[in-house]
Amino acid sequence: MPGRRPYFVYILSSDSRVLYTGITRDLIRRVAQHRSGEIGGFTKKYRIRRLVWYECHESPLSAISREKQIKGWRRSKKIDLIESHNEGWLDLGDSLGRGP
Repeated sequence: MPGRRPYFVYILSSDSRVLYTGITRDLIRRVAQHRSGEIGGFTKKYRIRRLVWYECHESPLSAISREKQIKGWRRSKKIDLIESHNEGWLDLGDSLGRGP
């Protein structure tokens, strides 16, 4: 659907690889909020600031379903998902908003 903003399911990591899974419509803004500590709670406490995985969804139901699925996984399965797309655990947030 042209012109519609997608929904994003994402995984953030701390330097010690504590993981957080979330959902948003504005990935650039949400990553900036996590990095600045604007979002309190778990991510602020554990300094979870690095975007290590994300995917796009056209519908909110699809994104919510995927987020719940990932949150229900064992840690090892989440790590496999991250490493299948980002073997070096690079911070993908550094390249958001830039063209190809």
